[in-house]
Amino acid sequence: MQRRLSIVGAIGASVALTLTMAAGSASAKPLPSGKAVPLGQGYAGVGYIQDMKDFKPEKGEVKTGSATEGVLGPNLMAYPAGVDVSHYQGSINWSSVKGAGIQFAWIKATESTNYKDPQFNANYLNAYNAKVIRGAYHFAQPGSSSGAAQADYFASNGGAWSRDNLTLPGMLDLEGTCSGLSQGSMQSWILSFYNEYKARTGRDMVIYTSPSWWSSCTGGWSGMSSRSPLWVAHWTTASSPTVPSGFPFWTIWQYTDAGSVSGISGAVDRDRFNGDSSRLLALANNTA
Repeated sequence: MQRRLSIVGAIGASVALTLTMAAGSASAKPLPSGKAVPLGQGYAGVGYIQDMKDFKPEKGEVKTGSATEGVLGPNLMAYPAGVDVSHYQGSINWSSVKGAGIQFAWIKATESTNYKDPQFNANYLNAYNAKVIRGAYHFAQPGSSSGAAQADYFASNGGAWSRDNLTLPGMLDLEGTCSGLSQGSMQSWILSFYNEYKARTGRDMVIYTSPSWWSSCTGGWSGMSSRSPLWVAHWTTASSPTVPSGFPFWTIWQYTDAGSVSGISGAVDRDRFNGDSSRLLALANNTA
């Protein structure tokens, strides 16, 4: 079944956006199951539905496949627009993505200590050549190995950083189940990942999560609020996202899983950066 809604948004050169839910294409992604995500199948948003299942503040607000660019309002429309991608988007024309007004992207690189996304190398290089400010992300598998081991693998397989106007710090994707870890153990796992990543790259990592996952799996821990910019997953038609307890504000907002951008086949996650283009560049270059 395919539902299609076309709107016109004022991003860059007034690009027409088509919001699509598709099955059977290169961009078709597995649905969350409530179980641990099998190795290699993780992506930013795979666990979102399961994450919010028992989280009352978000109940009734999830808008899978329906949140649109047009509902963000004039202030957020002026903020830099971004996407996050993995091999589920197939081959991407990054020049077209740039031309559609996309200023930044995070690209899936790794999982655990033995999986690298097969499209990462092409995406990372081609986004750079198209002058899209891009970063890599690691889909966390806390039940399989230590945070430090996974951070080390990530840093060696796409998560490195350089001050070149086009490279964002790496992102740690935390969602889905709690991997059998207690809240205290999860806090320790995240801190272990952070410490190793910073030792390897000199950068604070970005944390991607939903309010529900952070509440359930870390207890609303505030221990990362001064260390890591927050990328919040909240698919909603509201004008702003719910911020997880333990963080003072959001830096990136993934507001839908069903956007459409020229150069990307099928549905793609859409994001906004909480600041202007100069602040985005400052995050990339560590000059904030």
